[in-house]
Parts: sequence; C-alpha cells; structure tokens
Amino acid sequence: MSTAGPVIRRALASDWPAWAQLRRALWPDCGTELAELQQLLQEGGTVLLAFDQDRPVGLAEANLRHDYVNGTASSPVGFLEGWYVVETWRGKGIGRALVAEVARWARAQGCSELASDTALDNALAQAAHLGSGFAETERVIYYRMPLDGPAA
Repeated sequence: MSTAGPVIRRALASDWPAWAQLRRALWPDCGTELAELQQLLQEGGTVLLAFDQDRPVGLAEANLRHDYVNGTASSPVGFLEGWYVVETWRGKGIGRALVAEVARWARAQGCSELASDTALDNALAQAAHLGSGFAETERVIYYRMPLDGPAA
C-alpha cells in the first residue's frame, strides 16, 4: 500500500480492465464487456474504483431507484448495487471510503437515503454494511413459481 493510501475516483471507459477484474471477483457470472461499463456510466448511476497506485483494490456501483426500496421512506433512493474490496485490502477502510463516496454522490442526486442489500447467509457483507454506517431494516426471502404448467 502506498503511503498516501488508495485513491477513489469515478470510473472512466479506459478503466474497463480494472472494473472487469473487480466485477468478476464480486459477481463471477456477470457481464464485463466494455459496452456494459459505458452503459453504466451513461445511465446516471456511478461506478467508483479504488486504486493503490495502478492496482485496482475496490469497486462500488450505485444507481438511483425510483420504485419502492425495502426499508426506505423516500424516492429516489441511492442504491449500492455492488461493493467489493480485494481480500488482502479488507479491514483498511477502503470499503467505508467507497460507501462514503457513494453517499456523497447520492446526496448530490437529491437523495436523503442510501440503501443496499445482501444475502441472508452473507455474514461478512452484513458486518461490512453495519461497519460502514448502514442499519438493517428488514429480512426478506423471495419466492418464485414457474408458470409454464398448472399451479399446484
């Protein structure tokens, strides 16, 4: 780690390799095409990257949600869609710094709330959210029913 610590900044199209690397680490089955990054950058959300010198060490993707977001009371709501710090860099404040930057972005978009979610069994992510200033609002299990045959 450099003496100044990692730099967090908004992603550029030229950051595609770093973004793709971090995104695949977070979501192994996700898309990482340059066109997808460009679309994210143009749709009004934000993609933030943390770099230690030229090494990517963290990622945060956020959007505005205008539909109802569980546990919130306003609209639009800034929503932290994805958040990742390289394992060897965890515990050094990078995740909290990424969330703080997302919160600044959301406030600048007129939001009074920032929301996020994680899996019920992901205790590490739950602890990271709580450690970054989030408060748990509710727990939900979603269900689905395929409609290609008669309902039971």
